[in-house]
Amino acid sequence: MREDFFLRSQPARANRRSSSKPNTPIEERLADEARFFRSWIDNPAVAGAVSPSGRFLARMMARYVDPRNAGPVVELGPGTGAITEALLECGIAPGRLFLVEFDPGFCKLLKRRFPGVHVIKGDAYQLSQTLRGWLRRPASAIVSSLPLLLKHETQRFALLAGAFDCMSPDGCFIQFTYGLVSPVPRDKASALDFHVEASPPVWLNLPPARVWIYRRQAQAAGAAVQRRPNPAEEFFDKFKLGTEKIHLDLKKEIAAAKARLRIETRPGQPSRKGLWADSAFSTSGKASGIDHSRRP
Repeated sequence: MREDFFLRSQPARANRRSSSKPNTPIEERLADEARFFRSWIDNPAVAGAVSPSGRFLARMMARYVDPRNAGPVVELGPGTGAITEALLECGIAPGRLFLVEFDPGFCKLLKRRFPGVHVIKGDAYQLSQTLRGWLRRPASAIVSSLPLLLKHETQRFALLAGAFDCMSPDGCFIQFTYGLVSPVPRDKASALDFHVEASPPVWLNLPPARVWIYRRQAQAAGAAVQRRPNPAEEFFDKFKLGTEKIHLDLKKEIAAAKARLRIETRPGQPSRKGLWADSAFSTSGKASGIDHSRRP
């Protein structure tokens, strides 16, 4: 499988790669692995992983950032810059990239490795405060590698709400996770209304991962994003309607049968049982007459 498998849907970006930064040499990758592992040993809750994101996952995340959209692109938790490199390759100019990193060692590495990119040492979970004075206009996208599954759900909702406050109305929040479901659960959001979609699984990443894209449910520009129906919900809704219809039809048939029975047995008219008895009696009488006439 070719490395650009996940980028085939956007061939226009392939032409930009000739002028982009070359892939990180193997020596630097090994050094990054060591740095990441040391960071994880020092503070597992902040690092969240023992190694940087793979290039296939990085390219999948960059795939959802459109360089044609105006405005800054903010990256949260860039670490050693694996996803930063993919964003530059897809056509994001260095001056548009703002990296928010908590680890001071990674901040020094990012400044040395990516000249022209804005590196901000700060807390991504206090995003509005961290970005104050840095952005001249709302961000067009926010790309996050933060370990959200290690945080409480209230902190995840707060992070997403803060990201929406820092973005343009049509901006998107891009997050990857090694989990099977969205790190920000859709059905538990009460005050925060958003639309979420998932990328195909990135099987070539170790461990396999998935990218989640979050957008405001109602776009301020008037292009509301419709929530895609759940096939299971549609099936059970149709099943429920079908059973209710069968139940109503059955009740109607039972009522009609009772009405016919009342009409046939109302006072002044013999019942079917009586008619059958009279018929049987007359038949037996005729039969007995016939028998007597034949006696000697």
